[in-house]
Amino acid sequence: MSLNTMRLDRFISEHCQINRKGVRLILAQKRVFVDGILARDVAQIVDKFSVIEMDHKILQANQAHYIMLNKPIGVVCATKDDKHNTVMDLLTSQYEKKIINSLHIVGRLDLNTSGLVLLTNDSRWSERLTSPEHKVEKCYQVTLAKPLTQDYINAFAQGMYFPYEDIITQAAKLRILTPLQAEVILTEGRYHQIKRMFGRFRNQVVKLHRQSIGQLTLDASLMQGNSRNLTAEEVNNITSFL
Repeated sequence: MSLNTMRLDRFISEHCQINRKGVRLILAQKRVFVDGILARDVAQIVDKFSVIEMDHKILQANQAHYIMLNKPIGVVCATKDDKHNTVMDLLTSQYEKKIINSLHIVGRLDLNTSGLVLLTNDSRWSERLTSPEHKVEKCYQVTLAKPLTQDYINAFAQGMYFPYEDIITQAAKLRILTPLQAEVILTEGRYHQIKRMFGRFRNQVVKLHRQSIGQLTLDASLMQGNSRNLTAEEVNNITSFL
């Protein structure tokens, strides 16, 4: 069983300080509802977003939050930082402090990379997106200092050996847009991976921007530094293929 889920009888027992035998009696008396439906099975699995009601009193009613942020350059993906603004700082004008404190970052970007960042308090959702076995594609727009050639496409597709980690990167897709601009699609996120891959060609990354994660593309109307809640459709679509 996931750390984020538990049996209904255990939840009520811990929340109300009632022994398991007492919980069984309460359910038999039809006094408990989960997500508006009468609960009958003590072994029913609930999570932190299940709405649980007993004797017409709400025991739990946590709301899931899924947020898209357009991160500017110079902002760090962290909860706190002594030198720079953080993505959490950018949320303060739109969200309550208790909501911000419940969030975690889904796939970080470094200080000098801009673009799509996702934040949520739903760890099961974020785990599905970041799990290596699911190979969720992340699409980046890259601007280089020197012109690109076909050799780059072949090298990215074959993967590159990183001696520090002693690994070979997974195949990456590179599409040349202009002589100095490319689209790169990764299914992993090694430390400064894109910059290091172009570094093999002695070609400096001048600008790096994440445009999409899975099927979710950064909202073109979302100004840098701004954020919005994902729609229910976006939340479901981004993990529908996993």
